Amino acid sequence: MANLQTLQSLGISLPSPAYILGAVLFGLVGFVAYRYGKRAGRQRSKWLGVALMLYPYAIAQTWLLYVVGAALCVGVLIDCD
Repeated sequence: MANLQTLQSLGISLPSPAYILGAVLFGLVGFVAYRYGKRAGRQRSKWLGVALMLYPYAIAQTWLLYVVGAALCVGVLIDCD
């Protein structure tokens, strides 16, 4: 418990369960989009998949994680048509 208090005193906090769930979910969707784009020869789907896998590392707010993830997922769906 002392380690957690030390981290909090340094300004470091653990992510919420909702954030972790979103990061895992969008990472899996990104992996599937990457594989699909690579096999089908769709460059946009492939790079949107890479973006879906990597963007949670750059975003700290949970609500922004879901907004950006939903937008990227819509982009993948539009490209698949």
